[in-house]
Amino acid sequence: MRIAFLGLGLMGSRMSRRLADAGYPLSLWNRSVLPSLQLPANSTLAATAADAAQGADIVFCCVSDTQAVDAVLFGENGAAERMRAGSLFVDCSSISPAATRKMAARLFDSCGARWIDAPVSGGTGGAERGELVVFAGGDEADIERLRPCAAAFSRRLTRMGNTGSGQLTKLCNQLIVASNAVLIAEAVALAEQGGVDARALAPALAGGFADSLPLQILAPRMSADSFEPVQWKVSTLLKDLDNALAAAEGTPLLPLATHARALIAAHAAAGHADADLSTLVLGARAGQC
Repeated sequence: MRIAFLGLGLMGSRMSRRLADAGYPLSLWNRSVLPSLQLPANSTLAATAADAAQGADIVFCCVSDTQAVDAVLFGENGAAERMRAGSLFVDCSSISPAATRKMAARLFDSCGARWIDAPVSGGTGGAERGELVVFAGGDEADIERLRPCAAAFSRRLTRMGNTGSGQLTKLCNQLIVASNAVLIAEAVALAEQGGVDARALAPALAGGFADSLPLQILAPRMSADSFEPVQWKVSTLLKDLDNALAAAEGTPLLPLATHARALIAAHAAAGHADADLSTLVLGARAGQC
């Protein structure tokens, strides 16, 4: 099984290393130069996405947004130029479901490669530990072909339906994450204002109805003003909320998500777009989130 991995950012670098540690030979590529990149064993760095994809049975992609996926696939020296019929393109990015369906059809028409949308959840820590959860959309037989490889970086892969279903599921995930993140920031700010040691919130609430993975990760960082290293970019969550609202356009759905999006957008505009999500507490303390 030959694998290409396109996109070596916060998530892709960790996921590809898990694949290499599992013994898969990898051809790696990133859109920008990464001077500090240490190549894992069994891997080579390709000059272009097309070079990385040549001869690969599975091409993973984990980049920032819909436009980036389109460029990686169909731009100059894009992966689609060298992919072969029957190979799998597995998109672990978080992008638009509608765009996913269009690009999947275009890819199949151009070279016969098959698409699986497979966004993940679990953050950088989950990627490092091989404990991500994967929401997959695509043909059932194709997803079964993917499953052994995905086990290298995930603890669960669930087929959610046909192409685009994985991306829509990820948007549902992000609606919950975004709303929780805003409320966690407000809870920390309220505790601090009232004289409660906010550092005790996460352990005190553990196991109760308010407990969650975001609470256990974000509340300690917020209460300690510990915003480095960046684990979740504010801009990434904002992009996902935009995609969710676009998917619900023309319906009465998502009023809470609309409000959360406005608060997070204001925080990004205040200079925190590339900062960690835990910085939401700075706005919450000022009554602005």
